[in-house]
Amino acid sequence: MVPTIGIETQGTSVRSMSDVAVAADIAGLGSAWAPELYSRSATITIAEFAARTERCRVGTAIAYGVGRTPLTLAAEARDLDEISDGRFVLGLGNGTRRMISDWHGQDPDAPAVRMEELVVLVRRLWRLHEGPIDHDGRFYRLHIAPTGDLLPPLRERIPIYTAGVNPRMIEVAGRVADGLLGHTLFTTGYLEDVVLPAIERGAAHAGRDASEVAVASLVFAAVHEDAEQARREVAAQIGFYASAKTYAPILEKTGFAAAGEAIREAFGRGDLDAMVAAVPDEMIDQLAVVGTPSDVRSALRRYDGLLDHVILYTPSFRLDPERVRENALGLIEACAPGAE
Repeated sequence: MVPTIGIETQGTSVRSMSDVAVAADIAGLGSAWAPELYSRSATITIAEFAARTERCRVGTAIAYGVGRTPLTLAAEARDLDEISDGRFVLGLGNGTRRMISDWHGQDPDAPAVRMEELVVLVRRLWRLHEGPIDHDGRFYRLHIAPTGDLLPPLRERIPIYTAGVNPRMIEVAGRVADGLLGHTLFTTGYLEDVVLPAIERGAAHAGRDASEVAVASLVFAAVHEDAEQARREVAAQIGFYASAKTYAPILEKTGFAAAGEAIREAFGRGDLDAMVAAVPDEMIDQLAVVGTPSDVRSALRRYDGLLDHVILYTPSFRLDPERVRENALGLIEACAPGAE
């Protein structure tokens, strides 16, 4: 199994991200994805992607489920699937516990249970034309009956992918979703030892076959004829993520606990150059596809038979928007079908 290739950019404008999606579509990549943070809405960005592309899938990686009601999510998903002619993938995540509580003002407890309840409700709302919904759950209350002639959605079922880092959150994909959106800090070892078994446990819990769950992951990616420049750019983005204490457990599991400590120490005293320097070459090699176009294509082969979808994730930390765009377009050219 050779994974399909998609791309996600951030740290630039909505129009620039959309230009990248158009380039990916023309080049024959499988998908284009939109990020979300406190300054960007993934669903609004995807509306732009959907209107300007014709063939590739377009998806949110991720939209915050915790910041929207199930009704809002389902309505947005219906519109986006219609605009894209059935090419939309709804990628959902909670963010960290601190983001749940401090950004969205919600209860950060049991995020996996919250996500499972949310996905089930979105599925039911997708079929609202079939009749009323009465739900009183742990996190959501919903009582609604359709009025008038509510048309069915474009498709009987929309693909929903859920994001996860720790085993229990990864299990959510196996229990209720069509796919997992993996984190940029996943190594191939973590995928084999933690991710795939967790999906299998989740699927078994729901009485499903794990093969029904697609496995996608964001992967740090940078291309440049000067391979060292690409590596420095990726190192900065890795350092930015690894500076968050939230990710200390995954760094320990993947053998980068000491690097994580050094990165957090440098970040804590505001020395960003030292933070980047604390990212070892082995960490770059295991977490990124990086270097010249040939280097990138070669590194992608490690995901053969392991992932269904690779989503190239372009660095933006300490980079200007023009370089973000240049890198994204270079990755598309390097990874397009038939490139060599």
